[in-house]
Amino acid sequence: MPIPFKFQDAGMKEFNKMKSKKIAGTALLVFGMAITLFSCHDSSHQQMVNILAELNKRNSSFSNPFSPESKMAHCDSMLKLPGNQHNMWLLNLKASLALKVGKEEQSVNTYQELIRKTDYMGLDAMMPDVGIAYMRLGERSNCMLNHNGASCVFPIKDGGVHVLKTGSTKAIETYETILTNHPDDLESKWLLNIAFMTLGGYPKDVPKQFLIPGLNADTAFKVKPFTDMAADLGLNINGKAGGVIIDDFNNDGYLDIVTSGWGLGDPMHYFQNNKDGTFSDLTEQSGLKGITGGLNIQQTDYNNDGNTDIFVLRGAWNTMGFGNQPSSLLRNNGDGTFTDVTISSGLLYYQPTQAAVWADFNNDGWLDVFIGTENSGRMDADGTHTCMLYLNNHDGTFTEVAQKAHCDIKSYVKGVTAADYNNDGWPDIFISTFNGKKYLLKNKGKSGMGVDFEDVTAKSGIDKNTRGTFTTWFFDYNNDGWPDILVSDYHFNKSLAYYAGAEGMGKPEPNAGNVYLYRNNHDGTFTDVTKETGLNKVVYSMGGNFGDIDNDGYPDMYFGTGNPDFKSLVPNKLFKNIDGKRFADVTTSSRTGNLQKGHGVALADLRNTGTQDIFIEMGGAYVGDSYTSSLYVNPGQSNNNFISLKLEGVKANRPAIGSHIKVTFTENGVKRSVYKDVNSGGSFGSSPLRQELGIGQAKLIDDIEIRWAGSNTIQHFKNVKPNQFLHITEGDNNPEVINLKKLTFKHKPQAPMCMPMVTALK
Repeated sequence: MPIPFKFQDAGMKEFNKMKSKKIAGTALLVFGMAITLFSCHDSSHQQMVNILAELNKRNSSFSNPFSPESKMAHCDSMLKLPGNQHNMWLLNLKASLALKVGKEEQSVNTYQELIRKTDYMGLDAMMPDVGIAYMRLGERSNCMLNHNGASCVFPIKDGGVHVLKTGSTKAIETYETILTNHPDDLESKWLLNIAFMTLGGYPKDVPKQFLIPGLNADTAFKVKPFTDMAADLGLNINGKAGGVIIDDFNNDGYLDIVTSGWGLGDPMHYFQNNKDGTFSDLTEQSGLKGITGGLNIQQTDYNNDGNTDIFVLRGAWNTMGFGNQPSSLLRNNGDGTFTDVTISSGLLYYQPTQAAVWADFNNDGWLDVFIGTENSGRMDADGTHTCMLYLNNHDGTFTEVAQKAHCDIKSYVKGVTAADYNNDGWPDIFISTFNGKKYLLKNKGKSGMGVDFEDVTAKSGIDKNTRGTFTTWFFDYNNDGWPDILVSDYHFNKSLAYYAGAEGMGKPEPNAGNVYLYRNNHDGTFTDVTKETGLNKVVYSMGGNFGDIDNDGYPDMYFGTGNPDFKSLVPNKLFKNIDGKRFADVTTSSRTGNLQKGHGVALADLRNTGTQDIFIEMGGAYVGDSYTSSLYVNPGQSNNNFISLKLEGVKANRPAIGSHIKVTFTENGVKRSVYKDVNSGGSFGSSPLRQELGIGQAKLIDDIEIRWAGSNTIQHFKNVKPNQFLHITEGDNNPEVINLKKLTFKHKPQAPMCMPMVTALK
């Protein structure tokens, strides 16, 4: 077996690799300086803290597309040069950058100055940017500084209506001017209708010729409204895009929450469940301080010690070398602390990624990890990022074998997921890419270090649609015992407001933002059932996950939406599964349609009531697009029953990832089964490894069947009472009942409204 990397050797190896790559600006020099800081006495953890701090300095560069602060400073310095004080191009750039850095008032004031100096043709082109600047000013002063549970929830009403009206009033004036000259501008029409909503004036005050009717109409299928209680529980992190894991990190049976943020200056947060309906932020005590960044995070148990570890993925979307960032493997020490063991485990690499999946690909009882990297072709300087497969050496280290295993894909990977789609006992891989090509890799079933995959994309029938995609996962949406594939369209050439406006006006763009669903045909092929299941809707998912909000046994789905464009102001979406046959959009009635950018999603029974709530990490790519996370608390949709199963592998990997669960019961005289694999979804958000299954009105579970990952041995548990939390250990036929208190989340009194100083806007 390979000897674990020595800390300094690992750093120098990576440094030597990077010598041959073109890295923006002085990045190479900065990284070299970082390496010299390390000594053999530094821990792997401290080395990673140092690396992240140095890379954060490197990324604060004018050349970095996602460093508006650096560009703003450069723009200001240029405007100070003689003759540049009234340079129209620089002033326009400054107004745009001010929005990205969160200085909305400065942005609108600069745009006002430009309006006074610009001729008609130039003004016409600039007006959409002016409109969104005013919209953001309204959102800053109302939804952010005076945030409440109804803020920015589509359709906006009640507490979401703006008290400080200046921003939206000016936005309405701007969009009406645009639409007078360009009545078919669907982007501006959508944003105008949203602006009227924020003032409580939709639809009655919207000029008839600009009205998009029915935006506040409910869907035919309704659910009870959720309540955002993140602020009440101190979970309302205000940050940029990021990931979330909900799981039991201290093994007390109660679910904790870990979050991350995209930027290398953005901290992680660890919220420990206090078992009394409250959470405590123990980030600093847990050792996570200084472990920054991470557009996505996932849980694992790489060393089979029964403690839930964390994998942090970094560098996504960054081009020109700025995405060359390490991921982090954080070992859970079992005492409330985490240690970064990336270097010592052999997982130190510098690749842009937000996509990975942990599974036991060679069925040896230890979790391996497949990592999808972003090779953006002409947009990236080197174009050499290749997907990686690290096999577990059983000693805390990993060996990379992607080329040997024929899974060394080069693409712009945005999502990866794993399941045994053909039920042969070996986990397979599905890859979603921004380039448009999808990959289904069939595991050829070689044990030990000889794992191998075959590309069966064309054979499977999922290669026909070549649009760019993002969010993805395997799940059994129709409960037939065969995993289906979900993958969301992410192909666009305009702001998402345009596509939402087109759909609202009954002129939807074909396939725009659809959630593609491929039904498993049980023979190695799949059928596209997007249209027949009602998923041909504008979504544009960046993150998402699935769960069962009403315990009927059919998985529902929640999606975070958006893209970096500030004008892409579209709601997150909740879809209810109707008997495994179709999905109903229940966003409006559920009150979960936040208009801000949505990313990491987890569905979990946080209160131990058998009812799943929804946590979503909100925020965009820039500081000016930051937003608070939401915890949508489920009021309970039915009196259906549930069973909650915590599986522990013995021959299987300890958290039993990849194990198949089949729960059979009789409901209203009809025998049926619900199927679930142990996983945490598949894309941008991690639900608990504890599996929460709805069983409808069943009063008794006839049989729980578990096919354990790795060994594929089968256990049965007969005549099980519902509404229990069970711990099942592989090979033990006596499940342990876990006694958990039902928790109640309490509302905090609202703080008085903050009245920011806003200068008069003319």
